[in-house]
Amino acid sequence: MKLLFDFLPVVLFFGTFKYAESQKEWASATATEYLGLWVSGGVVGPNEAPILLATVVVMIATLAQVGFLLLRRQKVDTMLWVSLALVVLLGGATVWLHSDTFIKWKPTVLYWAMGLVLAAAAGFFKNNLIQRLLSDKVEVSASVWARLNLAWILFFLLMGGLNLLVAFSFSSDTWVNFKLFGVLGLTLLFTLAQGVYLSRHMNQPASHPPGRASSPDI
Repeated sequence: MKLLFDFLPVVLFFGTFKYAESQKEWASATATEYLGLWVSGGVVGPNEAPILLATVVVMIATLAQVGFLLLRRQKVDTMLWVSLALVVLLGGATVWLHSDTFIKWKPTVLYWAMGLVLAAAAGFFKNNLIQRLLSDKVEVSASVWARLNLAWILFFLLMGGLNLLVAFSFSSDTWVNFKLFGVLGLTLLFTLAQGVYLSRHMNQPASHPPGRASSPDI
């Protein structure tokens, strides 16, 4: 359920873009009518209208996510706040300047920010955030937690780079498909791999009594 909630803005972005792409004249007229005050020049062309409409939808959807959680007095994850700030800043630049470059950078900035936070917490503050997130559910050794943390850092770095590769080497339509199906599929596969790895080590104690040699992690 949480996965669906997290990916809802992406699903809405995908649906809006695909519909607008198939109805470019309608998209141009709609974007010009409703976004004219927020667009440089006041007119949105048919080729740029789909990405602009989809960008506005994802901005509204992300804001709605935060508002929904606040109304229910639930905790808003730090990364959701970061995502909201990025989508407003880069999405706003996309709409105003008629350029999809800014919104295409948004996933990469978010991925790299998450990777940097994990790396900085572990490197400077000796705080493994992956361990903090999962330690109440899984008990494994410190070395396993360190490997998991490193794996997530590398995953975020690679996903950020992959997003740039697809965004600026292929069409916007291909990038939109990748944002939904590619990212979701790769995230599920990586999470599954992490689960398999944890299952191999979850019976190991998180720490060993002094004077007792511990078996190496495999």
